[in-house]
Amino acid sequence: MEVFGSTYGIFMTIIIGFVVGLLARFLKPGDDKAGFIITILIGIAGSFLATFLGRSMGWYAGNQTAGIIGSVLGAIILLIVYGMATRKRKP
Repeated sequence: MEVFGSTYGIFMTIIIGFVVGLLARFLKPGDDKAGFIITILIGIAGSFLATFLGRSMGWYAGNQTAGIIGSVLGAIILLIVYGMATRKRKP
C-alpha cells in the first residue's frame, strides 16, 4: 500500500493543498475572505504553479516537484491574483 500512490493520492493532495493554502494565507498580509474549498484549491494550484515555474527555469528536473516553500510561494502569488480578481471596484 503506497501512501502517495493511487490509493491515497487524491486524499494526500487535498491535505497538502490545505496545509499549503493555510500557510500562504497566514504569511500573506491582509484580510482574505476565502473559504475552506478556495484555500485547498489555491494550495494545490500553488504547488502546480511552483512546479511549473521551477521546471521552466531549470531549478527542478522533469520528475521533481516543488517543495513546501516553493508551493507556499506559488500559493501566495495566486492569493494576490485572487484578491485582485475578487476586489470590489468603486463605481
